Amino acid sequence: MMRMQNRWIISILTTVVTVLAMIIGFGQTRQVQAASNNRTLIIYFSMSGTTKEAAEQIQRDTGADIVRLQRAKAYPKGYDNYARVADRERRRNIHPAIKRNIPNLNRYDTVLIGFPTWWQQPPMVIHSLFDTYDFRGKTIIPFTTSMSTPMKDSMPTMRRLAKADGATIKSGFRYDNNNAQLRRFLQRNGLLQNNN
Repeated sequence: MMRMQNRWIISILTTVVTVLAMIIGFGQTRQVQAASNNRTLIIYFSMSGTTKEAAEQIQRDTGADIVRLQRAKAYPKGYDNYARVADRERRRNIHPAIKRNIPNLNRYDTVLIGFPTWWQQPPMVIHSLFDTYDFRGKTIIPFTTSMSTPMKDSMPTMRRLAKADGATIKSGFRYDNNNAQLRRFLQRNGLLQNNN
């Protein structure tokens, strides 16, 4: 009698564990499928946090995947210190090594690339991004954060980088904390979440 009860309990426990595993597995499959259906990626480089805020706002409005671009060896802390290093990179055309943390770009059709404007152009880590990853066939939409420099100042550099990689580039956007203006820009480009 005791053996029969043990078998019955083991049988019930096995069934419960199997059902739970199926439920958990089903949830994981749905998450992977949902992620694989997302064809837009945001890549952003940020030092002070301003471009990070812009990228996160774009992510909220679009539902796109998001990843932070980082220099392999971090810039020194403090504006004067990292500005000195960044200016030397610019003057000497140095493309610093970056962390290879960008997901498989084959999953994406559209890539928004964000950066602060330094000396009226993208930081040299943006050059490194194009050196390291293949954007062929992608649509690139740049966005920048700057107190006053318009996006058009960075567009010649971004056009050269995109063209060299075989990517299509659209006109970019300067984010200045105006979320209504940002949403209009995203809507015009078919990226606003409720448009998808």
